[in-house]
Amino acid sequence: MAPAITLAAEAPKLSAANTGFMLICSALVMLMTPGLAFFYGGMVRVKSTLNMLMMSFISLGIVTILWVLYGFSMAFGTDSGSLIGWNSDWVGLTGVDKGELWGTYNIPLLAFMVFQLMFAIITPALISGALADRVKFSAWALFIALWATIVYFPVAHWVWGEGGWAFDMGVIDFAGGTAVHINAGAAALGVILVIGKRVGFKKDPMRPHSLPLVMLGAGLLWFGWFGFNAGSWLGNDDGVGTLMFVNTQIATAAAMLAWLAYEKIRHGAFTTLGAASGAVAGLVAITPAGGSVTPMGAIAVGAIAGVLCAMAVGLKYKFGFDDSLDVVGVHLVGGVVGSVLIGFFASGKGQSEATGVFYGDHKFDQLWKQLAGVGGVLAYSLIVSAILAFVIHKTIGMRVSEDEEVTGIDQAEHAETAYDFSGAGGGAAKTAVTAPVAAAASKKVDA
Repeated sequence: MAPAITLAAEAPKLSAANTGFMLICSALVMLMTPGLAFFYGGMVRVKSTLNMLMMSFISLGIVTILWVLYGFSMAFGTDSGSLIGWNSDWVGLTGVDKGELWGTYNIPLLAFMVFQLMFAIITPALISGALADRVKFSAWALFIALWATIVYFPVAHWVWGEGGWAFDMGVIDFAGGTAVHINAGAAALGVILVIGKRVGFKKDPMRPHSLPLVMLGAGLLWFGWFGFNAGSWLGNDDGVGTLMFVNTQIATAAAMLAWLAYEKIRHGAFTTLGAASGAVAGLVAITPAGGSVTPMGAIAVGAIAGVLCAMAVGLKYKFGFDDSLDVVGVHLVGGVVGSVLIGFFASGKGQSEATGVFYGDHKFDQLWKQLAGVGGVLAYSLIVSAILAFVIHKTIGMRVSEDEEVTGIDQAEHAETAYDFSGAGGGAAKTAVTAPVAAAASKKVDA
């Protein structure tokens, strides 16, 4: 992402073009959270569809309020000890004028604030995919509030806030490889190690109930990701945002093809779930790297991420942790891959003059910086997230009961079901639909 404050020869004037561009990008990033909800919602079983949708949607409400009250100030306010920021004028946005510019950029501070808000919203929503079928909605809402405050806001300051330790070290993260994807993926791993596996993990079939819904969600994510990535340069006066836009498309395509090739070789089929997951893996990997690499470098980043993430999703079966929808395999691994590959493929002709090993940095300077950023964020998020989950689990309880999980978390937590077939036909049709469901529920098997 562009530095929070840069030096300029003269005071900037508001650019209507860049301001409009940033507002559009903010809307695109907002759309990613409903897109994520559909992506995750289609991947779970029927009885968990609404809960999965709601676990993303609730983040739109909780994080928005926290960001306005104090989150923006913590992430981008005046630095304190390279760990956290603060600006009392930004608390509740009470001291912000509508025409005030963001640092030396030619966009309003409010435009930057709302763009970053959308990042803060989707990051905890990403975690939810690892927790499908088994988490109390009230506990999840509390976890979002605490995690955003204790983990996301400080990490965003480290990576993008002036004075943050990763920012000052020179760690490159154009749009969130560390702050968003590694952060969310490590948090997901920390939480699932605390709350445990779903009932029937590795025994009962847990296939996606709607692959068309998954593909719709993936398409919305791909579309919104252009705002996520290209908008992170806060304008496009020098072409870097355009480079990022182009690299986003290229890396995503390469990752999708690489994932499909891997699963064809490994499993003998090209699956729609693989295409969707491969695309998301490419989007994740290019997020930190797209402003630093050439289009050919973007192909390499995407292809490597596609294969490694496809391999990584099977680790949960080998090591026995229940990452329901492969948040660890796609977001944690993809974020690490994209962030580390900057140290190899950075060309010095994009967002900065920093180069990778393949472009003349034979001292590995940028690679070591990238590894430090990855390691610091991963360790902090993993440990603190596990502690938060443990405290919630031991106090109000993190999981629904076993009976509620088996019969369906949608009914237990939301008193609704995703699909209502009661009006689909007459008595015979109704009996044909409802009888197997009732029988399955009574036997405590997947409906």
